[in-house]
Amino acid sequence: SRVSHGQEDGSGTYLALTRAGYDGVSGSEVKTCKPGDRLLGPGADGLAKSAAAHAARAHKIPASNMSYEQAACMPVAVQTMHNALVGAGRLKKGESVLIQGASSGVGLLGMQIAKHMGASVVMGTSTNDGRRARLKEFGCDLALDTRDPNWPEKVKKATGGKGVDLIVDQVSGGVMDQNMEAAAILGRIVNVGRLGGMKGEFNFDLHALKRIDYIGVTFRTRSPEEVRAIVAAARKDLWPAIEAGKLSLPIDKTFPLSEAAEALGHMKANAHFGKIVLVV
Repeated sequence: SRVSHGQEDGSGTYLALTRAGYDGVSGSEVKTCKPGDRLLGPGADGLAKSAAAHAARAHKIPASNMSYEQAACMPVAVQTMHNALVGAGRLKKGESVLIQGASSGVGLLGMQIAKHMGASVVMGTSTNDGRRARLKEFGCDLALDTRDPNWPEKVKKATGGKGVDLIVDQVSGGVMDQNMEAAAILGRIVNVGRLGGMKGEFNFDLHALKRIDYIGVTFRTRSPEEVRAIVAAARKDLWPAIEAGKLSLPIDKTFPLSEAAEALGHMKANAHFGKIVLVV
């Protein structure tokens, strides 16, 4: 986990960075949980039957309304999107938000977080017709298809001609210039993912003309102290809503841990909506 969250390198791909289970044993200085507590939290060993977790990054699972399977979906999505929207993106109440790649698990939660934090208009993109039709279930006011070359104009229309204040981009690649077209003057674009490609066209003149802040984020090069601060900020803003069941993610399918290869194949097929969960 040192490499997966940065201290040394931060390169490479890691599977199952989120997990849920119970506290088998706690260190003597841990005051926030005790053996037997149900917990959720991030970590690079989500495919293990047992794992260690730092107390500052573990949350108690709400007793009344959340299963282990549901809890396992939450940690990385919560901290990633809260940091992208509120930390890096500096979202203010009343601003408009666009989530690129909104039908992913992280994107679905991002739209809900944006609404919870007071966004006026929440927009999301998906190139899959079926998934795009479901975005409104998760806080989306305007669902967009980026295959439509006129989608930036639809964003402007939805924002009274201003353009969107904050874009959380999980796609990049070929959509970067269109992101800037859709953005407001002094808008912010947060580079969270590159599902559409690591490289693409970049209109430097448009970037300067609109005075856009383009912000890169990742947990791969953050220190443990930085990650703990991000987790604490997300917990402060979002945990009451999570406990109340106001923020949630759909589970597409569960697999036993022995069928991890099949679960990976299901993910690669890219036909799922929501999270894929491995159960011990």
